[in-house]
Amino acid sequence: MNEEKNRKLSAKEQKRLNVFEEICERLSLEGYKKTDLTISIVKANLFVFLLAIPVVAIGVLLFAWKNPISLLTPSPQGSLLFVVLFIVLIVAHELIHGLTWSLYAEHHFKDIEFGFMKEYLTPYCTCTTPLLKSHYIMGALMPCIVLGILPMAIGILLGSHFLFWTGIVMILAAGGDIMIVMKLLTYKSQSGSEEVLIYDHPTEAGSVIFEK
Repeated sequence: MNEEKNRKLSAKEQKRLNVFEEICERLSLEGYKKTDLTISIVKANLFVFLLAIPVVAIGVLLFAWKNPISLLTPSPQGSLLFVVLFIVLIVAHELIHGLTWSLYAEHHFKDIEFGFMKEYLTPYCTCTTPLLKSHYIMGALMPCIVLGILPMAIGILLGSHFLFWTGIVMILAAGGDIMIVMKLLTYKSQSGSEEVLIYDHPTEAGSVIFEK
């Protein structure tokens, strides 16, 4: 985690961090207490590996139950198409984050920024203004729902190997988002107040909670 915190920031990231620190100071003067809920990229990748076990197992069982005659093996043509499609879906994943958060951000899409952590080959989307807890969670999970759960469910219903495996892979691609939301949901408020704001961390994976 220290290595991630000490990585060299781009000029864009440094600018976001400066704005973030200014907002932190302002909210502190307004009586908000800050709690860091960021996560390690390494731990997020480990979580995805562990998540794959139940997701694939449950998915395969459901597919086999609905389509007992169909063999759950991707075709060579489908595999090649998926490699190309995967790149597009990763871009779409981040765009869905941004579009959902922009509905609730103070300046809408102007508060959304995209980038790429080259050290971890990880694209990202971040919202540069605080959000309500429900709005933050909605934006965090929307790519998993749209690109993961829905294609997997449709694939099971239609007996489509391609849609099924696309959904499985995109659920796993959202593993970091799921981990972030789990950390947020299991956080126990120290104040018990309903006045809670969530700020997507400008340079790290995860969020920061502000509460009165």
